Parts: sequence; structure tokens; C-alpha cells
Amino acid sequence: MVISGLSIHLGNGNSSTFVSQATPFLAGLAVAAAALAGRYGIQAWHAFKARPPRPRVRKFYEGGFQPTMTRREASLILGVRENAPPDKVREAHRKVMVANHPDAGGSHYLASKINEAKDILLGNKKSSGSAF
Repeated sequence: MVISGLSIHLGNGNSSTFVSQATPFLAGLAVAAAALAGRYGIQAWHAFKARPPRPRVRKFYEGGFQPTMTRREASLILGVRENAPPDKVREAHRKVMVANHPDAGGSHYLASKINEAKDILLGNKKSSGSAF
């Protein structure tokens, strides 16, 4: 009897008595590898679906302001549609003001323009023009 590698050779050199155990072992190894890969794939998919959504990076309005602000310009400043509901306008105003508030190092001019944009989109007539 001669043992070499994963196969056992029995007999007196007669090749008809050769018993190979490598094929079942490799098949079992392949099944185990496929099962582990499937398990890892399912875990990765669940982790991907459970992660919090990443906010899309949006560019804010860049550029000079018109002498009298229009609804289009106001919507570009706040990053909402011209016909956005009031709650969306207020939420967008809050986000932009947090980023540009004068107490946090922002510009008074930009803060006044952001407030003017909110007033125009909400239909408030108290702001007829910029203080600057």
C-alpha cells in the first residue's frame, strides 16, 4: 500500500485497484467554499441595506444677485422648486441659514438674501428688497 497526496494506491502495481479519494474531497471543498461565499454575500447585502443613506452633495446657488429677487432666484438660493410647499421652504431655509448664519461666521449680506428668498417663496410681502 502506497499513500501519496490525497490518493491511496492499493495492490501490487496493478492500476485497476487504484482508489481515488481526491475527487470527493475536492467536491466537498468546493461546496464549502461556495457556502461560505454565499454567507458572506448575504451578510454584505444586509449590511449594505442597513446603512444610513448618504446625502447627495448638492451645489448651492453660485453667482451674483439680481437687484430685485424673483421666485426663480429665491428657489435657486434655497435649493427647492418654485412651487415647493411651505414646510419644504422652511426646512431648506433652516439648512442654508445654519451653514451661513452670521453668528457662526457667515455673512450678514448672505443671511439677508436667504431670508428674502424665504419670504418671497412663502408669499410674505414684508421684505421689498435687501437692506444692502
